[in-house]
Amino acid sequence: MSRIGNRKLQIPTGVTVTTNENLVTAKGPKGELSLEHSNLIKVAVSESIVETTRINETKEAKSLHGTTNSLIENMMIGVSSGFEKGLEINGVGYKFNVQGNKLNVTAGFSHPVVIDIPGDLSVEQVSNTEITVRGIDKQKVSEFAANVRKWRKPEPYKGKGIRYKGEYIRRKEGKKAAK
Repeated sequence: MSRIGNRKLQIPTGVTVTTNENLVTAKGPKGELSLEHSNLIKVAVSESIVETTRINETKEAKSLHGTTNSLIENMMIGVSSGFEKGLEINGVGYKFNVQGNKLNVTAGFSHPVVIDIPGDLSVEQVSNTEITVRGIDKQKVSEFAANVRKWRKPEPYKGKGIRYKGEYIRRKEGKKAAK
């Protein structure tokens, strides 16, 4: 039994959710998102509640039930308040620099890494060592943040690298501790 799939989702104020066969669309003050879901899942929209049900008890339907419910919830949150992910960089000479729709990352390479910022995301530079990625689509925000982090993952000895805001890096002792 899917507990997540059985949730009744409250539609936030200012958001309209419409369904047309296998397409669910959410419109809000931040924008519009749509999701094409499987035929095995039925989405019902009443006054202020969205409910998902599965049409049969197959394994595939059960696995898609909770996923579809969560994706619809993320769409409603995204168009009403949006999502954000913070990144910070640690290391001598490591820094971020946002210039228009490009992000320059100086992370110990012989050259700066230039990353194109997608049009539906905004990247705000808090300081030289911190940026915040904002957007309405949770998957795109998280994917862009992961791609930036991928350039220099934090290492366990000195903690240098790019990490998510608030991420804990487990530190190791090093060779000196062996003596």
